[in-house]
Amino acid sequence: MSKNKKLLLIDGNSVSFRAFFAMHNVLDKFVNGDGIHTNALYAFNNMLEIILKDEKPTHTLVAFDAGKTTFRTKMFDEYKGTRDKTPQELMEQLPLIQEMLNYRGIKTYQLPDYEADDIIGTMAHKAQLDDMDVTIITGDRDLTQLATDKITVKVNVKGVTETESYTPEHVKEKLGLTPKQIIDMKGLMGDASDHYPGVEKVGEKTAIKLLNQYGSVEGIYEHVDEMKKSKLKEHLINDKDKAFLSKKLATIDLDAPVSLNLSDLEYQGDNQEQLLQFYQKMNFRTFLDRMDVPQDSAEDLKEIKVQALDEAAIEKIVQSDKVHTLIVEGFGNNYHIDPIVGLLISDGTDFYGTVDFAILENEKLKAWLSDSTKEKYLFDNKATVALLHRYGCDLSGVTFDMLLVAYLLDTNDNKQDIGLVAKNYNINLPSEEEFYGKGVKKAVPEDENVLLNFLAQKAKVIFDLKDKMMAELKDNDQDSLYDEIELPLSNVLAEMEIKGITVEVPKLKEMENTFATKLSEIEQKIYQEAGKEFNINSPKQLGVVLFEDLKLPVIKKTKTGYSTSVDVLEKLKDKSPVVQMVLDYRQISKIQSTYVVGLQKFVQPDNKIHTIYLQTLTQTGRLSSIEPNLQNIPIRIDEGKQIRKAFVPQHKDWEIFSADYSQVELRVLAHISGDEHMQEAFNEDYDIHAHTAMRIFGLDSTDEVTPNMRRQAKATNFGIVYGISDYGLSQNIGISRKQAAAFIESYFEQYPGVKKYMDDIVKYARENGYVETIMHRRRYLPDIHSKNFNVRNFAQRTAMNTPIQGSAADIIKVAMINMQKMLEKEKLQANLLLQVHDEMIFEAPKSEIPTLEKLVPSVMDSAVRLDVPLKVETAHGKTWYEAK
Repeated sequence: MSKNKKLLLIDGNSVSFRAFFAMHNVLDKFVNGDGIHTNALYAFNNMLEIILKDEKPTHTLVAFDAGKTTFRTKMFDEYKGTRDKTPQELMEQLPLIQEMLNYRGIKTYQLPDYEADDIIGTMAHKAQLDDMDVTIITGDRDLTQLATDKITVKVNVKGVTETESYTPEHVKEKLGLTPKQIIDMKGLMGDASDHYPGVEKVGEKTAIKLLNQYGSVEGIYEHVDEMKKSKLKEHLINDKDKAFLSKKLATIDLDAPVSLNLSDLEYQGDNQEQLLQFYQKMNFRTFLDRMDVPQDSAEDLKEIKVQALDEAAIEKIVQSDKVHTLIVEGFGNNYHIDPIVGLLISDGTDFYGTVDFAILENEKLKAWLSDSTKEKYLFDNKATVALLHRYGCDLSGVTFDMLLVAYLLDTNDNKQDIGLVAKNYNINLPSEEEFYGKGVKKAVPEDENVLLNFLAQKAKVIFDLKDKMMAELKDNDQDSLYDEIELPLSNVLAEMEIKGITVEVPKLKEMENTFATKLSEIEQKIYQEAGKEFNINSPKQLGVVLFEDLKLPVIKKTKTGYSTSVDVLEKLKDKSPVVQMVLDYRQISKIQSTYVVGLQKFVQPDNKIHTIYLQTLTQTGRLSSIEPNLQNIPIRIDEGKQIRKAFVPQHKDWEIFSADYSQVELRVLAHISGDEHMQEAFNEDYDIHAHTAMRIFGLDSTDEVTPNMRRQAKATNFGIVYGISDYGLSQNIGISRKQAAAFIESYFEQYPGVKKYMDDIVKYARENGYVETIMHRRRYLPDIHSKNFNVRNFAQRTAMNTPIQGSAADIIKVAMINMQKMLEKEKLQANLLLQVHDEMIFEAPKSEIPTLEKLVPSVMDSAVRLDVPLKVETAHGKTWYEAK
């Protein structure tokens, strides 16, 4: 084989593990449309891009462990025995990493009874004999024993993108040993992470000193009798068997029965089409942007002649009976404050555009925009309404919103961009980032013709795809979901966003000072208990204080030291008062930075926050809020709840009024499962959690239910809705896994209709590839047939949960639309301001509160007819805090 061949070998498990923890702090942000975490996948692929560019391999292989039992565990039962269980959030990503590698043209391989290290060692050895250069990428220093003149071992040092290159020279310089002697070093000192013993009291320094003198473990034991009497000599003699066993365990097999030839590992390069679809499914916009997608397979958009949108053009538009597409182009992330850069109106034949917004003062154009008899198509009705409102224009007559239709057709394909929707239909239209650039390079083209041509292309795509997409919607029986819920709701949401909610900045400033004082007090108490001052926000310094100074038991170690994550601290709460103080400090500190300080920068000159509701983000149809997120203000702890004191009505003699669906998801479960016991509980207005506790604990009446029984039953009720496992339930309510399994079994015995629903819905998903809500909102579940247990299991839980969560989302959406109509019909001054999960928040004159107390529950109760009643709880007060 010629000398310019190069083999790249990657240790799949260790790099995936490092990738996961490198981006652990953003775990919740990296979730794809199916709710599967993607942080490790993202970091792994980022590393791959850099490595492929730097190494330019001709041959590639990523090796994975095949399972927990290997020839090493047969030799030594406790091998790797103390390792923490791999987090479920990483487990669900491993098959995705393998799938992605496949699309990237990279071979993956695992071998029963052997570790990834042995596959790498064997293939590296083969390649070296064939005169190939080899680079190994790993997070595990054990592989440095493989370094030779032909083999370089690169070990991840920071996250996964930075590595330290181990060559024989580097090993000599760093450790004073040859790579082969690293095996002997491991034999002497053992390995805490792999949990094999070594010789008592022999650490790295002592091992290196002995090896410099005697060359190897065998050499040491040939001369052990000649050594001077010492504790070291005693330990060496006592632990001889352990030293040889540890050396054996540390030795990577260079001749494992790997059924691969080097020719099987030729690097194929990316499969563009599959990779593109995969990135779309994972929501990886960064990688999509980097892809050089071949253009020849899709239909290209031609240059379009754009005429001036002037008075003459407006005359033609106004007189025409044709449907028009409207593009109002905002520039930035927040259409309530960012500028508009272009306006285009087209009937599919003629395209009229301008960058001069004085045209929006034209009374004929204003009248046409607000005329509901003039039919209009667009992309994102809500944003367009909000943008036009800033220029004093109303919008009506919209029948086709491409963003909403694309979302309903497939929630997995979350398309916030016409360019991405177009690609789905094999039409090439640049995405926003491709056209404007991103980050600091983001800019509007100086040539306005270039901009207007881009807007004309958008308009043409909307025209070209409208019939096709609407037909798909009808085929899916989703046309009424679109016509009666999503499209009308976009107008309700636009109105809520435009109104905004009043925020008292002085109140937030006052809280900022109070919290700063509180944090300072906690800080001083921590220093007092710890006996010294240190940086509480530094995990490294905190780790030293907790585990070295205060000698608390070490729960988990990371590559950089001790883990001080929340789950670790929760387990140590009873061991020292410092731990609870640190947890409090972190919690208050996060509330301070994210909300108390963070919210202030979102308050506009009108003293209001205008949050943006994302209508097309979640898989279940639930709304979410950004810029800022007002749905996530923590209310379980008082400091979080206090923030709501700053949210007030816009007038002094008004109040905030809140209305909340009670246990809506459980009521939906009772309805769709048809379970008679659960339906009876709701129809008779029993306390559902006490009723459940009575049934699963086999009691005669709810009077016998203790608070703890009710708490456990509540966790089970809500857990069942989410397809909880016995492990998950045991963690939630602090019982053993066996007890939790018995609990779930007892639950299903008492609510057989729920069990039947769970089984039936999974069967339906397997047969149809999707599940639906009561309003026919669909969620596709391609992983329901996955060969991988974890991935398949996740899809099954999603199948159970989506109809429940999604139907609850449908119900509140209907209630919001009906409520807005009712406020107008009754000519009330009250405004609907916010929607938070199952709750609506209004502001109203005090005089209207008695009316709302009757009106709002009656509208919400009748939003949808279920087999059990919907129940609404209301409250009101001077602030959002009081209206709870």
